[in-house]
Amino acid sequence: MIRDITLGQYYSVDSVIHKLDPRVKLVFTILYIVSLYVGSGVWCYVYAAAFLGLVIILSKVPVKFMVKGLRSILFLLVLSACFNLFLVDGNVLVKFWIIRITDNGLRTASKMVIRMVFLIMGSSLMTLTTTPNDLTDGLEKGLGFLKVIRVPVHEIGMMMSIALRFIPILIEEVNKIMKAQMARGADFETGGLIKKAKAMVPLLIPLFISAFRRASDLALAMEARCYHGGEGCTKLHPLQYHTRDYVAYVILILYLVSMILLGKLLG
Repeated sequence: MIRDITLGQYYSVDSVIHKLDPRVKLVFTILYIVSLYVGSGVWCYVYAAAFLGLVIILSKVPVKFMVKGLRSILFLLVLSACFNLFLVDGNVLVKFWIIRITDNGLRTASKMVIRMVFLIMGSSLMTLTTTPNDLTDGLEKGLGFLKVIRVPVHEIGMMMSIALRFIPILIEEVNKIMKAQMARGADFETGGLIKKAKAMVPLLIPLFISAFRRASDLALAMEARCYHGGEGCTKLHPLQYHTRDYVAYVILILYLVSMILLGKLLG
């Protein structure tokens, strides 16, 4: 399950989406999430799926790689669906003992699962097509106006960049620990969900020790290089908008407007 996490990983390939300014991709993620809640009909979700599919094709990221990332949140999807399926009032469709399924519960659970799947895939697409450094620069540049009210934008972007960099590092560390324990007779593959969860407990202590060690090394390295935040910091490759970025903004605005109109027409 841990090896299936794709959020925070960068998929290196030459594509139109990879070449876009990171600020455009940040805006895409925000507007796409908003569009999922603006329209709630079946055709709205079909439209959202078609738009996301087109972006995935343009990004040249394999669909299997995108779907693989959903396996890591499968438990969360099932849990959310069960809560909405069994606890929402409405006309009873199926009843067994104290368990009942209503029409509103079925409708709400379906919408919740679809939104979460699209949300994770859209967010993953941003990190898969943007390096952590570009994502940090885009966040700092895009939210630069918040510096007027003394919001530490640079520090927030740096923390996000470090967190994203640590995800593939920790996944690799988990794989090493699992292989070492499997060589000593540990079993992580067989059994049910509860047994697999219990088998993962011995991984936590060495993983935490490794994470704290890496964090300490990183802090010492930043201090040795006299890092004092974003004050006086310059960029090797300053962000600049190109024609493709303005075209992408226009497409995003048209998509959101059309989604709003579609939601109102079907609502």
